[in-house]
Amino acid sequence: MNNDGLTIVKRNLAQHVSEEDTYTPTRYARFLSYLGPETIHLLDVGCNTGRGGTIMKARRPDLRITGLDCVSERLSKLDRTAYEESVCAFSHDIPLAAGRFDAIVAGEFIEHVAPPYVFPTLCEFFRLLRLRGRLLLTTPNPKYIRNRLLGRSVLLEASHVSQHLPSSLRRRLEDVGFSSVKIYGCGRVSSLIGPHFPLRSLYGSYLVVAEKW
Repeated sequence: MNNDGLTIVKRNLAQHVSEEDTYTPTRYARFLSYLGPETIHLLDVGCNTGRGGTIMKARRPDLRITGLDCVSERLSKLDRTAYEESVCAFSHDIPLAAGRFDAIVAGEFIEHVAPPYVFPTLCEFFRLLRLRGRLLLTTPNPKYIRNRLLGRSVLLEASHVSQHLPSSLRRRLEDVGFSSVKIYGCGRVSSLIGPHFPLRSLYGSYLVVAEKW
């Protein structure tokens, strides 16, 4: 592992909020509402200790979930009744066969990817999905009104090394080859106002749904 890789692992090891975030079960349960019954083989990117995949497997026992994370210590804690396989790798270079997955989920993940690796990561997601496969990812909203009023930034969290405007992320996904890119509000406020409220700055995070077609 080179110095960049060691830095990424250390940065992620120092970040514990994802292991404690009380919204994680809700986020992953909502992912399921965007996945049809044809989705069986699923890749959970940035799976951490597997809280999200465990929720999905409990509600969809037919899912065959592979967990991906760059921190081996976290992968060792996965519930093996929920995850059939785990892969310790970086998202811009995933050692798995092309077209293997029906869907990829990446909850609050892409902001942990440094700018030079964002586009290669999206290319890997595209490569790993089968035709008509679906990508679901959530990320903090840089225009979240609460943060703007308080003078906060997505980048104030030490493990957040990039931030993504919805329009920019949509364009990057389309440049990779994804189609039918849709953006929805998510996060805790979506439980109150739903995912379709037109004033997107009310949402602390947003969900992107994109298809390989």
